[in-house]
Amino acid sequence: MANDASIFGVMLVKGYFFVFIALIYEWVKMQGNYIELKKQQGIAYVCLNRPDKCNALNFDAFLEIDSTIKQLKKDRELQAVILFGAGNNFCSGLDVKSVMQSPMQALRLLFKGLPGNANLAQRVSLGWRQLPVPVIAAIEGCCFGGGMQIALGADFRLVSNTAQFSIMEAKWGLLPDMAGLVTLREVMPKDQALLLTMTAEVLSAEKALKKGLVTQIVTNPLQSAEDLAQQLMLTSPDANAAIKLSINRSWTASVRRLLRRETFSQIKLLMGKNRVIAALRQGKKPDMPYENRQSRW
Repeated sequence: MANDASIFGVMLVKGYFFVFIALIYEWVKMQGNYIELKKQQGIAYVCLNRPDKCNALNFDAFLEIDSTIKQLKKDRELQAVILFGAGNNFCSGLDVKSVMQSPMQALRLLFKGLPGNANLAQRVSLGWRQLPVPVIAAIEGCCFGGGMQIALGADFRLVSNTAQFSIMEAKWGLLPDMAGLVTLREVMPKDQALLLTMTAEVLSAEKALKKGLVTQIVTNPLQSAEDLAQQLMLTSPDANAAIKLSINRSWTASVRRLLRRETFSQIKLLMGKNRVIAALRQGKKPDMPYENRQSRW
């Protein structure tokens, strides 16, 4: 019996090892063609760049989004992120045909060390919430399935009046499992979330706004996203980081946890240079630039 358990343990370790090696191999061979990143004056522009496929997500796109988020998280000069799709669509969801060509790709999307950790498919949504800067999704055209879950990871969703939205995994006999439900439970009542996910209804921009799924309907989402980013950059980058952290971590937490996080974040802000600069900007030095964001937000 003990020998059987030992053999099983060895096989399990070997299985994890081979999946890990496969993940490293896919990472190394990634071509970098599906996500376009540009930085300009403190703003990162992240473009989902498969316009011929309505920016559908293949396996390499997942890897590139995950890599981009990790890169941006280390950039202390960054003050805002704008996320958008090439062409006239945000993202049509998972490129099922592409991903299912290799069964190992589906496994790599879902693989995680522990059940409570985020896997690759979940990190491309959850990762935007974990960035210490405001993330604005500028949405035109279709925003379906995995695309909708990525958009839910953003802090703000500015959309055109012709945009369409759907959480449509139920159509394929699946549940939405890319961590979009983390945000969905915060923006709408439970019965509406159940209705939206079970029926896979395609919503107009107007209906999505009424349900709380989007922030605002605008004429030009990308331009409006840039305007909002500029407005948010008038606030201290440390204050923005602290506010985002406190709200995201404490929105559904206990009152005690919320109060504790408020106190810790405020002490850190008071010890930083940007708090002093923010005060000076209200008086004698309105154009004084902020310092880079503090680490470890």
